[in-house]
Amino acid sequence: MDFLWSPWRSNYVGGHHQQTGCLFCHLADEESQETDEARSVLYRGRDNFVVLNRYPYTSGHVMIAPYTHLALLAEAEKQITDEMMDLAKQTQQAIGAVYRPSGYNIGMNLGSAAGAGVASHFHLHLLPRWVGDTNFMSTIGETRVLPEDLAETYRKLKKYF
Repeated sequence: MDFLWSPWRSNYVGGHHQQTGCLFCHLADEESQETDEARSVLYRGRDNFVVLNRYPYTSGHVMIAPYTHLALLAEAEKQITDEMMDLAKQTQQAIGAVYRPSGYNIGMNLGSAAGAGVASHFHLHLLPRWVGDTNFMSTIGETRVLPEDLAETYRKLKKYF
């Protein structure tokens, strides 16, 4: 029998990931005592930052969020969305160089009805995908198993920013 370990998921599965306030505003706060590496922030631009998803769908699951607390894409100034798209292109290139995926999912869930986990602060998800990356664990067990921890993902992607 094979055993798969993903101990970093225990906080999420156990419901210990609750945080007061806006997750993205907390991550955007440069005055925090936590380092960017501890917060998994890969890059800080003028209007947006790039951060690893702490509970990723696949290894390399990245989010790009504006510093400004906005719920809807349509509320954002052009300079914010322009930089977000530039960072999405840079992030896609970084993920491609590191993981060599077959494809990518890139998108936003705007509003809780659309599946947004943080509906009050819009953000862009970008993650690598591979042909056949859904298996019995995700289909039947509704569980994803990732082959590397976040520190390793951070180390691999950081050099591209």
